[in-house]
Amino acid sequence: MAESRGGRFVASLLCSTLLFVVVQPAVLGEVTWDDDGWLRTTFAQERLDLGDEFGCYGMPGLSWNNDPGAMANACKGYLEARVNASQWGVSPLSIYSPDSLPSTDHERIASQGFPIHGDLTGLDSTAWHDSEDEPVDVWDWYNIGRRGGSLEKGIGSVDVVESELLAGGLVNMYWIGRVNDATVRHDGEIIDMLNQYPDVWFTTWGEAWSSWAVKRCYSLDVSLEENLSAGTSTLRFESLITQQCTAAHPEAWNVPITWDIEVEGAEVLNVSGDDGGLPSIEGDRNTKEGWFQDGSGSVFLSVVNGHKIEILVNGTNISHDVLGQTKFWNNHSSALTIAGHETSDLFKWAKRFVEDDSIRFTWLVTPRAADSHATWIPFAVVSIGLTTVVAMLYLLKREESIPVASRIGEVNSIQKQGFESHQQRSLDAEE
Repeated sequence: MAESRGGRFVASLLCSTLLFVVVQPAVLGEVTWDDDGWLRTTFAQERLDLGDEFGCYGMPGLSWNNDPGAMANACKGYLEARVNASQWGVSPLSIYSPDSLPSTDHERIASQGFPIHGDLTGLDSTAWHDSEDEPVDVWDWYNIGRRGGSLEKGIGSVDVVESELLAGGLVNMYWIGRVNDATVRHDGEIIDMLNQYPDVWFTTWGEAWSSWAVKRCYSLDVSLEENLSAGTSTLRFESLITQQCTAAHPEAWNVPITWDIEVEGAEVLNVSGDDGGLPSIEGDRNTKEGWFQDGSGSVFLSVVNGHKIEILVNGTNISHDVLGQTKFWNNHSSALTIAGHETSDLFKWAKRFVEDDSIRFTWLVTPRAADSHATWIPFAVVSIGLTTVVAMLYLLKREESIPVASRIGEVNSIQKQGFESHQQRSLDAEE
């Protein structure tokens, strides 16, 4: 019985060793990752409330060139399990992609819900590589440009950023907060200039694309009601949510779009919506709902689709007209995004900008690679191997002693049988 148990034990150890030998290369080749716990905290929510966006950069252990669709899907799942992408939407829209992928791979990435790829992906179709490079088709956003340079101190330039803002269009800057364990310093002079720059919309990739997408299809409900006794008029405005428009770009967030409304120079007394009064946002540079009236009397109304608005003006018998949508939110002439590439630790990347309440970031998130988690496997293989050798030596030594013991047992058995036979013959003789 002991011999059987010893044999089974050695057999089990041998099987374990063989299993580790087969599995070990695959396990060691698989790169694991560490979760960024900050994505689940109030710190991440504060960034969302300010207007930041969370997008995807990639996942350790997966390859852009081998399967870009799997990369995009895995990163999307990682992000959605931890944080919303924006205050305007749950699912991420923005993703990094290298410049080595053909257009067919970009289609695979887009099929995972990512319409914005960047930056500088090398495709022929482009968006915002300069102030005149306005996107026309959805695939233009598969190669979003980089303008304004880096936010890194010693590399970035105040003059370059200001020149691009003056030229107009979407200015997309680049930023990476850390390289391995080294902190990358940002350029405080650029931040100071941006915080003082008046005519710019500080936005994110997802907001900019959603604004472009939502403006491509709309349906309005506008009417005017006069109150002759009070000498006022109420203009009712709603940009409707229609199945036709939402089907065209189902991923688009319902972001505020700015409408230029003419009310024949009448003074606006109040603007209200479903939840009460809308604030004045004259000069504001971060996306929100609101309104302001310029010197010519035009009303610039920034609202999301489906929000019913009432504009109370002083006067009756006035003409009104919706002149159209402004190029950028709140009638700004330029827009600016800052893409935070390789964001593996939100707190370390973003904590230095807590006091900056204007500029916004598109954080392209990736978990930290954690290869060290598999280092115990070789030691386990060696330990099992040594244990198996010792057990085998013990078993062999035991087996060498078995014949001697067996012969001793046989002799004892023969002697016992002879003694019993002798006793029986003696009894027979006495009888």
